[in-house]
Amino acid sequence: MKPERLLPLIVATALFIENMDSTAIATSLPVIAVDLGVEPVALKLALTTYMLALAVFIPVSGWVAGRWGARPTFMAAIGVFLLGSLGCAVSGSLGELVAARFLQGMGGAMMVPVGRLVLLRSVPRSELVRALSWLTIPALMGPMLGPVLGGFITT
Repeated sequence: MKPERLLPLIVATALFIENMDSTAIATSLPVIAVDLGVEPVALKLALTTYMLALAVFIPVSGWVAGRWGARPTFMAAIGVFLLGSLGCAVSGSLGELVAARFLQGMGGAMMVPVGRLVLLRSVPRSELVRALSWLTIPALMGPMLGPVLGGFITT
């Protein structure tokens, strides 16, 4: 694969996963509630916590990328998101799920803007529109496929 397509696809994959994750959980909430022994409405806390983490850490992501570099920040964000995802998978209580979702939100908040920043800094201006097209389409498919994938995994 050509290098000018590889970086946009790497960033697009991260954006796809973040966008898909935020919608995949919605279809699984009733089953997760039964598994955790709580009412389904209590799991709104897990959704809200994720959004709260995004709201807090998206503005901070620019500062972090400026301080430690965009690429290291992007790679760390993927790691934090992965740790949060693993935490969600092994959580046995509502508190553990909420904490893992917050960690996931931290990673997701850093992945999206910093991934775009990596792309903007790495691609020549003449190739920017093409690179952004390789980034946009997979990232937009995440919210569409999330509920389907969440329902498939749940069943």
